[in-house]
Amino acid sequence: MSILNIFRQTDAPRSYEDPNLRNVEIVLNKWLKGKEREEQLLAEKYYDGDHDILQREKMVIGVDGNLTAVSNVINNKLVDNQYRKLVDQKTNYALGKPLTIAAHDEAYLNELNQIFGRTMHRKIRVLARYAVDGGIAWMHPFYNEDGSFDTMIFPAHEICPIWKDKMHTKLECVIRYYPEEVFLDNGETTIVFHADVFRTTGIDHYLVNGRSLVPADPAHTEYVYIGYTGYNWDRLPMIPFKYNDKEIPLIRNVKSLQDALNEVISDFQNNMQEDPRTSIIVLKNYDGTNIPEFRQNLATYGVVKVTTVDGVQGGVDVMKVEVNAANYQAILMQLKRAIVENGRGFDAKEERMDGDPNQMNIESMYTDIDLDVNGMETEFQAGFEELKWFIDRYLDLAGKGDFSDQSVEFVFNRDIFINEDAKIENVVKSVGILSEKTILSRHPWVTDVEREMTQISEDRERELQELSEEREILQTEDVKEDEE
Repeated sequence: MSILNIFRQTDAPRSYEDPNLRNVEIVLNKWLKGKEREEQLLAEKYYDGDHDILQREKMVIGVDGNLTAVSNVINNKLVDNQYRKLVDQKTNYALGKPLTIAAHDEAYLNELNQIFGRTMHRKIRVLARYAVDGGIAWMHPFYNEDGSFDTMIFPAHEICPIWKDKMHTKLECVIRYYPEEVFLDNGETTIVFHADVFRTTGIDHYLVNGRSLVPADPAHTEYVYIGYTGYNWDRLPMIPFKYNDKEIPLIRNVKSLQDALNEVISDFQNNMQEDPRTSIIVLKNYDGTNIPEFRQNLATYGVVKVTTVDGVQGGVDVMKVEVNAANYQAILMQLKRAIVENGRGFDAKEERMDGDPNQMNIESMYTDIDLDVNGMETEFQAGFEELKWFIDRYLDLAGKGDFSDQSVEFVFNRDIFINEDAKIENVVKSVGILSEKTILSRHPWVTDVEREMTQISEDRERELQELSEEREILQTEDVKEDEE
């Protein structure tokens, strides 16, 4: 097929005075300050361990009776990052193992397996983490300088999509907003923000100047260049991969619980280190009448002043309050369980996994995460179907064949605990009922079915060869005996 049937050749040099530039500026500025991007950036911070607890100030009742921030008291800021654990858990469960690609055409399957190698699997895994973290992630297919097919992965907070429909299934264009560190003439560095507008007509490049966009250099590029001629795709080469159909990030379901967990752990550590917090103070003949000032001094400095009034000795008695660690432990367990349930994860340390769990208990433990990943897989399959269009065009252009009419299936190999003994027993019972290929695909020790079938075939051929050689030896010996 001619390249002109795959790409659309660009017209003569175009004007870079985009009549829609003002609309792009309005959409971009609205998106930059919107709650959606704010939540996506927050999710990335929480994944990296930058939680709200780290900005918490210690508050005490001031002399005016209002809360006042103090800095010279114990203020532990502990982070138990269950959110990151949940994101990694979903990512590894869904796409920790490489995809299995199924296609009827062997030549097509070989080409797909080369494209979906280890590098692509690593990108897809990052893509899944970005999707869980931000509700959506983006893949940009492109050609390398050597003409090979490649992809780039973008997190949600870098891409401002402009959709054609309310269901968010068709794109008008997308704006990629990202920073770049550049060197100045004096040797120092500064951060420059770019805004690249992806359309079917190519990429318009802008620099962000306040709330305005100014053309960069170059101001426009095409998606593919062959010689000095630029070509563009018939489709927008920016593919959304959603965590769910509403593009809701995981952080929305668990942030309040994660904050509560951090606060309980931090407060427990504070109470273990602060005497005033574990005691009730009883004043005797205290000459001061300003109780708020007394409380502030006690919380801030840990001391109070007493005096003798009318011959009666003043003093301070303390009734000790013991910190019950069991209460804190119970709250922590409830919070962690709530994070797992609201985040639709699983707890591998729960009671069902004690001893020798059966397969039904294991599957029951994975019920919530299975439901969540089912929705994620549906959205990702739509993304892979869009990616297939670009791969097919690349294979056709590279002279490797026209596979656009071929069907392909991308199978998620979920990383789940199994009872190997029970599964192997079921596999053995299926011999003679199912095909050898199906049985091998279900065996827990087999990671590559095709390689395993090849190895079995070679083993059988070797056994037949050895058996044939043994028969020849026996026949030779029988002939010799008859001659004697």
